[in-house]
Amino acid sequence: MPEPETAEQISQKPEVRKELERTAEKPPAKTIKAATTDKFWFVTHALLLLACAVLYYLIELKLVPLSQAQVELSHRLLRGVAFIVIVFAIAKSVRIYAIGRIEDSATRFTLRRILLLVAGLLTAVIVISVVFVNWYPAVAALGVGSIILGLAVQTPVKSFIAWIYILVRRPFRVGDRIQIGDATGDVIDVGYLDTTLWEFGGKYISGDHPSGRVIRFPNEKVLDEIVWNYSWPLFPYIWNEIKFQIAYQSDLKFVADTMQRIVTEEIGQEMIKRIGVYRDLLARTPVDELEVRQHPRVIFRVDEVTWVDAIVRYLVSPREAGSIKSRLIPKLLAALNAAPEKVMFPKGDAR
Repeated sequence: MPEPETAEQISQKPEVRKELERTAEKPPAKTIKAATTDKFWFVTHALLLLACAVLYYLIELKLVPLSQAQVELSHRLLRGVAFIVIVFAIAKSVRIYAIGRIEDSATRFTLRRILLLVAGLLTAVIVISVVFVNWYPAVAALGVGSIILGLAVQTPVKSFIAWIYILVRRPFRVGDRIQIGDATGDVIDVGYLDTTLWEFGGKYISGDHPSGRVIRFPNEKVLDEIVWNYSWPLFPYIWNEIKFQIAYQSDLKFVADTMQRIVTEEIGQEMIKRIGVYRDLLARTPVDELEVRQHPRVIFRVDEVTWVDAIVRYLVSPREAGSIKSRLIPKLLAALNAAPEKVMFPKGDAR
């Protein structure tokens, strides 16, 4: 099992530094080298630009027998191809040497999507400029067509706007564990029009184990539904609890001490580190007076029937909630069953 992150490690994450406005020094930038295939494409771009320049020069010298209209069309086509090649070369350079320096994989994924969109829009503009000599009719036709298309496909347009909202407001990103409506899962893709989740729990399986199903929903759902994010970068943990029913005659102090001891032995040190981060966050908000215990806590509640609910509450990573609970329950039951004169469960008390 990997070692838990300390408060210092969490505070050094780029997104944590940004949101907490830390002034810690940035780690030295890693050296980025283009892969062999990337170098091949850079050479290909250079050769295409050279070919366009040579053809343009040959046509300009009238070494190729063409009419004036054909010469103008050839010039526009060659300029268009050259500009498209330049756009692709710049996009590839930005992807490798700028976006590739970013350590956070989710941020890299998002920026690559934006880069692809920008490159596509620039390519479309170049193609329009080559096809239409007069820009005014082209822009007017494009505007009227966009209005008609927007009215005909409102849901895709709304989903695209929601994609921009996801990029700006960041209710979730790739890698986050979220719940939106009845869907729960890990975000594996945020496209221009829809988002894809790798489901956990669901209809055929309980708990937080992956179900094997993929959930895809339109991005517009984000504008209309509540989003629960279990992977907030500043504090990617949740409180979890284990509950046992015991009789009123049980020694409640013994039960509380035993349950707290078992859970503290298992995850106490990890929880102390996580609570340190949480208190640091609360200190920056108007609710910093909220009491937050750094150790597992046991509380009792009166059951609806004739029992007392003994509940131990602790802090855990969302993806480890199921495994940690499965590890704690046998140890808790073994410790409580070892003292039957102090702890009486429903089955034992019914005899």
